[in-house]
Amino acid sequence: MVDRRAQLTVPGRLGGNYVDAIDASRVVAASPDRVVKLSRWRINDNLPGTRWFTPIIVKTEQIQAAAALDISALIAELTAEFEEDLLQRAATWMTLRESKASFTIEGEADRMRQIQRFADVMSRRAGNGELPLQAEALAELQQEILGPQATLECFGLRQSPVFVGERRQYEEIVYYVAPPADQVAAMLDGLQAFELRTHGQSPVMRSAVTAFGFVYIHPMADGNGRVHRFLINDVLRRDGVVYHPVILPISAVIAENASERRAYDNVLDSVSKPLMQAVRAHVQFAEIREKYPDGVMSNFVFAGNTLAEPLWRYPDMGKHVVFLSHILKRTLTEQMWNECRYLRSHARARQAIKEIIEMPDHQVDRVLQSIEQNQGVLSNVLAKEMPILQKSGVWHELVDAVSRVHRTESLIDSTVSDRK
Repeated sequence: MVDRRAQLTVPGRLGGNYVDAIDASRVVAASPDRVVKLSRWRINDNLPGTRWFTPIIVKTEQIQAAAALDISALIAELTAEFEEDLLQRAATWMTLRESKASFTIEGEADRMRQIQRFADVMSRRAGNGELPLQAEALAELQQEILGPQATLECFGLRQSPVFVGERRQYEEIVYYVAPPADQVAAMLDGLQAFELRTHGQSPVMRSAVTAFGFVYIHPMADGNGRVHRFLINDVLRRDGVVYHPVILPISAVIAENASERRAYDNVLDSVSKPLMQAVRAHVQFAEIREKYPDGVMSNFVFAGNTLAEPLWRYPDMGKHVVFLSHILKRTLTEQMWNECRYLRSHARARQAIKEIIEMPDHQVDRVLQSIEQNQGVLSNVLAKEMPILQKSGVWHELVDAVSRVHRTESLIDSTVSDRK
């Protein structure tokens, strides 16, 4: 067996010009100011990662177009249309919505306390502090996301084997096998090297690779999916294209649309399926469960590390860039636009009602809800709750004022659509 740590002997005295390790015109490479000269071999080390983890992104026209998505320009268009104050108010609701959708993707949409906790972590930590790819920072983030009521005995990097799958009628179905625990730290170093060495390149590409690379490494015993989706906003904030307090509700776009959910699953399968085709015969489950140093009990046994290492370390991630670019564009031009439009319309309708009858916001919202639900007819419940609404002409005036607001919003929508 070859000792992978052994240093190769230089074949004689090397001379001549330095040669790039990879062709930066064809694949994503390190940014020019991050290239390292290796004098021993006269090579420009322009790999975007390390030997433990270097993603492959071939520069096809489709991938380059996806990576070129100008998020800053799209946010600027939103700000120009709705003003920054309204966009920031929308961000509060969208952060919670993003958290809820993230749990929906994992099939746990009813966990309200955990949803609110994750929303808080997203808003407060994305783009701040140390990039959570090292053991201590990752353990801190994981503990904040999972909260105090977790079964894990040890937070941070796992010390046990892990697979992604499900149990059906007492049989384990394995969709993906993650790298062994003793390689996780080195692979995360490679992922962090990618983030450092591609500095200044496409934020879309960088966030896609960082987030999906993390979920393939699967470095923790629990919470990998949530950190994976957290990292998208984290990198976009670090790259300065999304500013606090805005959180892009990408999970909401994925969770609320069946075709996007399938596309999300398909892009994950682009790495997991080829890997499982190569190593499925090496997946076993022992009769007795073993307790690992991190407290995890498992009977999962995997003997296909050598076959899996090329896919673990050098995944083709072009499809991930295209997918995330598409989702980000939909998020900014549909999800966030609709939320801002709703808030603006709601605020204008509130003001229109208050110009007729002075009342607190919570009562205004009851009136607006009733107008929508009862198609403009005054309900007996609301009439008893607010007797002033029964006065001659008052309810009709309120309904007419709200209708004018909606007509104005529709006219604005048409103008914006024509402009686009």
